Amino acid sequence: MKFIKEKYVKLSILEKQKYIKIIKDKFERKLAKQMELTRVSAPLVVTKESGLQDDLSGVERKVSFDIKKDGKELEVVQSLAKWKRFALKKYGFDVHKGLYTDMTAIRRDDKMDETHSIYVDQWDWEKVITRKDRTIDYLKKTVKKIVKAIFETSEYLKKEGFESVEICPDVYFITSQDLLDMYPDKTDKEREYLITKQYKTVFIIGIGDDLSDGKPHDLRAPDYDDWSLDGDLLFYHEVLDMALEISSMGIRVDKTSLLKQIEKSGKQERLEFSYHKSILSDQLPLTIGGGIGQSRLCMFLLGRAHIGEVQASYWDKETIKQCEKFKIDLL
Repeated sequence: MKFIKEKYVKLSILEKQKYIKIIKDKFERKLAKQMELTRVSAPLVVTKESGLQDDLSGVERKVSFDIKKDGKELEVVQSLAKWKRFALKKYGFDVHKGLYTDMTAIRRDDKMDETHSIYVDQWDWEKVITRKDRTIDYLKKTVKKIVKAIFETSEYLKKEGFESVEICPDVYFITSQDLLDMYPDKTDKEREYLITKQYKTVFIIGIGDDLSDGKPHDLRAPDYDDWSLDGDLLFYHEVLDMALEISSMGIRVDKTSLLKQIEKSGKQERLEFSYHKSILSDQLPLTIGGGIGQSRLCMFLLGRAHIGEVQASYWDKETIKQCEKFKIDLL
């Protein structure tokens, strides 16, 4: 654990709870205003055959169980990337309007460390766009709105008595291929660290497709983000001296990009799901969307050294022992 003690401000558990509430309330309102979003309720579980489960990188095991009454198998969502697109149509959202929701999930295969937990909480959002909006420029404009909402939340936090971290409001955009060209001898995480430490607020464009070295910058499921129009939002986190990913987002697949990415990943069986059939038959709107980590954002704005300081989750003995060593209070 790379812990920069000089950058760490000690807070009591009660103080952290107070500021977590302020951050979540303020950012949610800022996000909704910037993006023209309406809050909706969302499911915790989906049926296996619906195809609405987010398969993430495609290898994670889902948490599933059967229902006593009819034997139907349900899966706890890993995110709501696909469900939101159905909801936009069902609720009748207009172009450039959208929804957001509080998403909670269990990702049983996620590693447990300073920034990862098996419990996931994020703002999932999605909005309707036109075919003309399916561009890098539109993606960048959307990223800037999210960063503005984060920056304004940090400024409000200062007014409420906590000297929040300093945030660079200007986003540095770079493609994953350009980042590889810049640091060809580094791993993907090393590249993220170097570019984010330099520019503080960074958005890496193009996650999921193979780069010139034959590997993707990071893994993405083939059936929600268009791999040429997605990316990750990173901030430099001083307390841990690391690049902290706050959001993964992108313009969603259309018929053409879905077929291309499904073929490339060898997941043709997914085309039998109702979600995929709805895209292929143009029954679902074109959209942009993503997730913004609630605990990650609180961790960042409050300068915390471990995500367990801002969320209650399960931690193994090694994690607990390490946090006790540095006098870090887990919730």
